[in-house]
Amino acid sequence: MRHASNNWPPNSPRLKSPSSNFCIGGWPVIKRICFLLSLLAAPLAAQAFDYKNVTEHAIVYDAGSTKATSLFILRRGTPVEVIVSINRWVKVREASGGLGWVESSQLGDARQVIVTEARASLRESPDENAPEVLVVGRDVLLEVLESPAGSWLKVRHQDGQAGFISIRSIWGI
Repeated sequence: MRHASNNWPPNSPRLKSPSSNFCIGGWPVIKRICFLLSLLAAPLAAQAFDYKNVTEHAIVYDAGSTKATSLFILRRGTPVEVIVSINRWVKVREASGGLGWVESSQLGDARQVIVTEARASLRESPDENAPEVLVVGRDVLLEVLESPAGSWLKVRHQDGQAGFISIRSIWGI
């Protein structure tokens, strides 16, 4: 007599489908691989972005050499995200996503951010309903005065006005 089950013949080990239990139960080797991969990915998720600012106009190259092709020029104060540093060259990403290499001597720690929206308000306090101090446009550089307070950042415009700006309106922090 034949039984309608996956356990035929009786007392035979039941095989599990690889697709049904890829990382949960099933094959010990796959479980170990998944566990090790999760350990490798954890530091990447916790890693903060490293931002620097251009200290003087900087030529951005497609490789870490002055003999490489120049791509564009970054103006003084522009924030860039550091991707990797190799010897005296740093691979960076700028606000619009452009990637390239600059000499490390052209980057500094003075913190500035760049406005990414067409219109952004600096406010008296970190509140959407606070009075406007100044309205700025896209690509305006602002000096960072304090660490972010929730979703707001205290900044100063080059003309001296200081206020709070929503971090949704800027890049470089």
